[in-house]
Amino acid sequence: MDSSPPLSVTHAPLISLLEQQRSAFQAHPMPTLAARLGWLKRLRTVLVDEQEALAEAVSQDFGNRSRDETLFAEILPSLQSIDHVCKHLRRWMKPSRRPLGIAFQPGSAQVFYQPLGVVGVIVPWNYPIFLAMGPLIGALAAGNRVMIKMSESTPATSQRVKELLASVFPEDQVAVVLGEADVGAAFSRLPFDHLLFTGATSIARHILHAAADNLTPVTLELGGKSPAIVSDSVPLDDAAERIAFGKTMNAGQTCVAPDYVLVPESRVEAFVDAYRQVIGRFYPQLSDNPDYTSIINPRQQARLNSYLEDAQTKGARLLPLFAEGQARRLPATLLLDVTDDMLVMQDEIFGPLLPIVPYRQIDDAITYINARPRPLALYYFGYDRDEQQLVMEQTHSGGVGLNETLLHVAVCDLPFGGIGPSGMGHYHGHEGFLTFSKAKGVLRKPRLNATRVLYPPYGKGIQKLLRKLLIR
Repeated sequence: MDSSPPLSVTHAPLISLLEQQRSAFQAHPMPTLAARLGWLKRLRTVLVDEQEALAEAVSQDFGNRSRDETLFAEILPSLQSIDHVCKHLRRWMKPSRRPLGIAFQPGSAQVFYQPLGVVGVIVPWNYPIFLAMGPLIGALAAGNRVMIKMSESTPATSQRVKELLASVFPEDQVAVVLGEADVGAAFSRLPFDHLLFTGATSIARHILHAAADNLTPVTLELGGKSPAIVSDSVPLDDAAERIAFGKTMNAGQTCVAPDYVLVPESRVEAFVDAYRQVIGRFYPQLSDNPDYTSIINPRQQARLNSYLEDAQTKGARLLPLFAEGQARRLPATLLLDVTDDMLVMQDEIFGPLLPIVPYRQIDDAITYINARPRPLALYYFGYDRDEQQLVMEQTHSGGVGLNETLLHVAVCDLPFGGIGPSGMGHYHGHEGFLTFSKAKGVLRKPRLNATRVLYPPYGKGIQKLLRKLLIR
């Protein structure tokens, strides 16, 4: 049973805000296509207009994050998502006709897509813009009102998002909630019509408990240890470059970053050399490099350093790719000779540390992955189509990248979501529209009531004939 305390008077503004949005929704329960497109286009305009201010706010929160990284990883996919939804929304909103069997004739069947009501969104700190805008876009497309709880770890960005959304939406349409962990806990206990949480698996368990009291449907976007497999034939320069991109974007603070890499035993040292060269090309120096993202805060930096210390104490070989760090710029580091009892192989890393696990045959790599919790992403590097298919069929993960990392998340029409410990449910594109809609089955009958032949009393000749015709 959930032991969370009840909502207190301290959190009365949250309850009031929810009631305000619910009342507004009840007054307009089925927004038109024109209304929804208007909301999305206003959102697009403000994101374009405020892109520089948003990038500056994110960099301020991180201590340093490249403006280009924010624009390409957060603003661009948000804009592309809006454009994709606007292009397809008319078709998504149309009722879907379904075939009707002879037993139900005359009549028609269709699925009617109806907004849920008020959607709650809990946003993490690592991509605070994209992970707020993605659910918001899907929820607005489906015709809902939205309350967003931004992360307390990104105060400048959270405040900026609150201001820009308030400039284009009334509070009973879209509202941003700020506050510490106690506000987040209270937010998760509100009786939303749907709640989407992005964050750590450990916190997700509390979210589910809190939502259960209200029977609130929940979408969880978590993480886990996403593996990358290097095949025995792929050019190592190709694999190393693409894995390094996925691991160093946002300094590895990405839920779908490669968490460890499985490399054929005979290719480990060559892969280390290739990876080292790529990092040197991406970041010729670490100190004062505006392209090298900092770890978000001292607590996360201490956690990552504890992983390194624990691994070294237990026998791992550490290969830092820079002589030293600078402030919260943590050097990219490869780890060899890792074992399962090391913290770095138990917890999601969320940083620029990359363990290398050797394997002999591709079946061994698949067995290794399947012995562990199902990850949010899985990456395979190799151009053999049969082996690609084997990996896709024999493993489970939220999504797959073949010869690429991260980018599948930004493809507008691919569903994004985890499986098991890495999440439940999905959104983005059409799947996002469906997640935030009620698919209501509707059977429509004319005045002629053919079903009357089935009414009691039973045993009539027509009923016997129908049984012979239909039940066989």
